[in-house]
Amino acid sequence: MAFVPTLGELERAVMETLWSASAPVTARDVQDALAGRELATTTVLTVLGRLERKGLVTREREGRAHRYRAVASREDHVAELMRDALDAAPDRGAALARFLGSIPEDERAALRELLD
Repeated sequence: MAFVPTLGELERAVMETLWSASAPVTARDVQDALAGRELATTTVLTVLGRLERKGLVTREREGRAHRYRAVASREDHVAELMRDALDAAPDRGAALARFLGSIPEDERAALRELLD
């Protein structure tokens, strides 16, 4: 059973940038998207490399630079995290019941529709 890698705060921010992009992006594009953080390009490259090793990002060479993209969508990633959390629960039914009890009625209704 493979577990979804955990993400640090900066890794999450980089992934959000990749998920929001309409096409693969360069490290410079990511750096620009995270401009409020004043990150060095080397820092962004290090984070992208970590994400690639975790299997969340792929890169393709384009000239002297690389373009990066997320391997899966944000929704796929969240679904995997939810599966991992349920797999870790000793009583999966109790965990699901607690989760369902914690979400608003409109989201419970949406879940009912998805299950039908």
